[in-house]
Amino acid sequence: MSIDKIVLAYSGGLDTSVILKWLAEEYECPVIAYSADIGQEEDWDAVREKGLATGAEKVIISDLKKEFVEDYIFPAYRANAIYEEFYLLGTSIARPLISKEQVRIAQEEGANAVSHGATGKGNDQVRFELAYIGLDPSLKIIAPWRTWDLNSRQKLVEFAEAHNIPIPVTKEKPYSCDENLLHISYEGGILENPWTEPDEAMFKMTVSPEKAPDKPTYLEIEFQNGDPVALDGEKLEPLELFTRLNKIGGAHGVGRLDMVENRFVGMKSRGVYETPGGTILRRAHRDLETITMDREVMKIRDSLIPRYSELIYNGFWFSPERQLLQSTIDESQKTVNGTVRLKLYKGNCVPVGRKSDTSLYQESFATFEEDDVYDQGDATGFIRLNGLRLRIQALQKK
Repeated sequence: MSIDKIVLAYSGGLDTSVILKWLAEEYECPVIAYSADIGQEEDWDAVREKGLATGAEKVIISDLKKEFVEDYIFPAYRANAIYEEFYLLGTSIARPLISKEQVRIAQEEGANAVSHGATGKGNDQVRFELAYIGLDPSLKIIAPWRTWDLNSRQKLVEFAEAHNIPIPVTKEKPYSCDENLLHISYEGGILENPWTEPDEAMFKMTVSPEKAPDKPTYLEIEFQNGDPVALDGEKLEPLELFTRLNKIGGAHGVGRLDMVENRFVGMKSRGVYETPGGTILRRAHRDLETITMDREVMKIRDSLIPRYSELIYNGFWFSPERQLLQSTIDESQKTVNGTVRLKLYKGNCVPVGRKSDTSLYQESFATFEEDDVYDQGDATGFIRLNGLRLRIQALQKK
């Protein structure tokens, strides 16, 4: 298959800048540099200028923040998605959106190939490429890190210098990071030793819990069908609501995580994360479900969370099985309506109140005071029947 035009997922950093020039030389065809704005702090004018100066035929910057919150974060958090008990999937959820827009641009611009800057060791190569395949299998996929001989930072720098590609003169960070609206992740470098504590100066979205305010903050989140719709009584669009949660959570040191996880490719990897708004949202959503979701429905839904989360982590967002699970989970959310009150204090996010018009909690049944709706004598037969198999087992042993 001949390559006529390539769309590159481009950040403007050293790796993708070198890839941009390398693709143009290797394939002798136009390359479009595409960047996705999903909430990271970036000088987009500088990214555009550098892309054009490095040889891109065109630089396209797509504002995907609104779509990211509404069509990716919220669906995943309706499912209480979490990988290996702790990771809130900040990078994993973003990759299919970036890929979807890249495929759309390729189709619109008449490109027959797409490329990315993910290495051959990580999860992102899988996420990008499974999305490309699931959306448009006719596109040729170019993964430079798996084919070229520029396999070290020194070689990248030498290539950049030889081709007059600007290299930032700022001090190199002793780790790599990925940032979007949902989180910032840090890995590699000094963090590769799992015994090394992260440097406090590294964190950007959250203050240190020790330096957080000495006075707690209370907030109320209202949900409809499992999605947040209002904050402290004010109706808000999803992007604005989630942005505010990030700011409030970050100010109180909420959402920090340090863990070792299992990558899809087979190795273990240490990651440090900041997910303030996501931490608050998941905690509130989960709490509201305790009064609005039937016990047996919750058991089935909870059994799906590990599989659902694994699909996202491994890059199968556009798979039929993820879509099937999403439909099932969304059905369970029709009764998840109401408000949760939370207390934020020095890194902690604690629900302290919940109410709902669809609540299954009935004080008249649960009270320890006198009631006229529950016959406690009914428990005798209930216990006897549930204890029957235990009685038979005990008699057999005797």
